[in-house]
Amino acid sequence: MMASDLVKNVTEKDFDNEIAKGVTMVDFWAEWCGPCRMLAPVVDQIAAKYKDKMKVLKVNVDDEPGLANKFGIRGIPTLLLFKDAKQVETLVGVRPLAEIETALKKHLEEKK
Repeated sequence: MMASDLVKNVTEKDFDNEIAKGVTMVDFWAEWCGPCRMLAPVVDQIAAKYKDKMKVLKVNVDDEPGLANKFGIRGIPTLLLFKDAKQVETLVGVRPLAEIETALKKHLEEKK
């Protein structure tokens, strides 16, 4: 299975349902965004590594401006972390894997 198969593109229609339970990381990105393309392999790595613990979703801000506005996305890439539908973390810009994992682990480990 490809890591990219583990990352689901979501729309405004299915977003709330997708983040309702557990830990979910959402990557707000766009096709034309160079930094987004740099971050994409890191997002895929996280999706593969944590596939049993959390969901990873992508929102294309060009296709879903309503979602981008709802969460106040000003710059992309932006990673939002949700736990049971509540936004718990925001990471803006290209971040190293270790930094993203540190943010994730805070929310994954409470869930033993």
